[in-house]
Amino acid sequence: MYTIIFKQEDGPESKVFADTGANLLELAQQAGVAIDAPCSGNGTCGKCRVRIMSGSVESKQTMHITDDEWEDNWRLACQSTVSGDASIWVPATAADFKKGIRTAGLLSPAEMERYLRDTGRIFSSGLTRGVDQTGLGVAIDIGTTTVTAALIDLASGEVKGKASAGNGQIRYGGDVINRIIQQSRPHGVEKLRHAVREETIIPILEELSVQAGAATTDITRCTIAGNTTMQHLFVGADAQSIRLEPFVPEFLELHGKTAADLGLPIAPDAPVVFAPNVGSYVGGDISAGVLDTMMWDSDELTLFIDLGTNGELVLGNRDYLLCCACSAGPAFEGGEISCGMRATDGAIEEISIDDATHEPRYEVIGGGKPLGICGSGLIDTVAELFHCGIISPKGRFIHDEPRVIRDEYGTAEYVLAYPDQTEHGKAVTINETDINNFIRAKGAIFSAVRTMLKGIDLPTSSIERVMIAGGIGSGINMANAISIGMLPKIGLERYGYIGNSSLTGACAMLVSKDAENKVFEIGRNMTYLELSTYPGYMDEFVAACFLPHTDASLFA
Repeated sequence: MYTIIFKQEDGPESKVFADTGANLLELAQQAGVAIDAPCSGNGTCGKCRVRIMSGSVESKQTMHITDDEWEDNWRLACQSTVSGDASIWVPATAADFKKGIRTAGLLSPAEMERYLRDTGRIFSSGLTRGVDQTGLGVAIDIGTTTVTAALIDLASGEVKGKASAGNGQIRYGGDVINRIIQQSRPHGVEKLRHAVREETIIPILEELSVQAGAATTDITRCTIAGNTTMQHLFVGADAQSIRLEPFVPEFLELHGKTAADLGLPIAPDAPVVFAPNVGSYVGGDISAGVLDTMMWDSDELTLFIDLGTNGELVLGNRDYLLCCACSAGPAFEGGEISCGMRATDGAIEEISIDDATHEPRYEVIGGGKPLGICGSGLIDTVAELFHCGIISPKGRFIHDEPRVIRDEYGTAEYVLAYPDQTEHGKAVTINETDINNFIRAKGAIFSAVRTMLKGIDLPTSSIERVMIAGGIGSGINMANAISIGMLPKIGLERYGYIGNSSLTGACAMLVSKDAENKVFEIGRNMTYLELSTYPGYMDEFVAACFLPHTDASLFA
């Protein structure tokens, strides 16, 4: 039995005991040391970098660790096993996923204004306010990456507190598939529940109570919206059937739960209402979000897209609602991108490239030097590289120039920021593999739109309104997203951003039994397409994996 000591740059020292061959990332998780691992320890993201200070550790060298870094004892925790006592240094950046993630909530004046406008629309449709409980209620949106919540006076509807935090489950994988796999491992159910409940939701509840000058036990009602996987992991239900054919989750609707049942420190008998799931990959966040869009009460053909770690889409109006989810992967959250990161301080969020000089200009969240690039910046970068003729429709660099460099294998990358221009002293770049991963992600979105339209035999021009939700959506340059074939080419005036529609819908459910019933009605009336088995979808996806598309007439 060996002693492994984790020395955190911005945290306490932690000690854990291990046998020969124990995985370093798993030991860190066991010790409660926060290390980001969006690929769930598969060695593909390169985010779990640690430095071996002393001792005996066996590691595999990967493309994410340079020769110089290897000589300086940098390793990927997920690719390292112990073979003796060891002391491990964990940089502060390893825990960035827990703090400062930009999210769509109610934290800014613009978000509050949007929330008040949208709830006003909901309750002017004929739905009335009012629930059986009195006092305070809490609405929670459990996202794959972030969790947001609002504390509301149930009688007046006044927002008394609002808070958000990174979902503590992130360190077990950046997407739902990796989380489901993690749940199947020893103690996986308990680990994932603890990460989202004790590490994330309970601190949020405590923060909200402080803001309102109340006790958490004063909260007498709770509504929760989250995708199907997040709901299963939160309640401890087996999520394995979500990723396996025939893709039937353990539950779509969950009734009769109280705070005591779920281990939430609010009034023990407080009812906890879950927005209904529709299918394996379209969950309560979407049924609640559709309430916010008002498409259920409109004649306009509306396309609703929730852009986050997953991509969910709904097409329809008051007559029908067609929905699906696409395997966009984590690229929009910075996953599978060499210099990708979530939308936190240091992330490049906007980019333009000069047509003549091909020099970039960028905006960084927080205003400091860049550390990497987030989803909105990635969309801009690919669009600008394509418009300037630097990359081909296949995402390959066409010719060399000062900012395009190649490694010994001929793989090219474009330098967004040189080492002396960044916070960490390493270049921020985008390479051909990154671009290919992004093209697949954007192709998944557009091919899902095309598949739904073909399913009801309508052209793209029939879409009268597109509503984008989610944290990524707030920073998207819609024109750029259209130009590279991510979104359908219709007039920009038809596009709109509605913020965190899931949280807004959950808030409406919180203060209105009518709204709660309407969300359940919406969920039951949506027709779910399982794209992985839907005829013709793969053909659409392959065609969309070019810039902008193999059918240029769609974007002419």
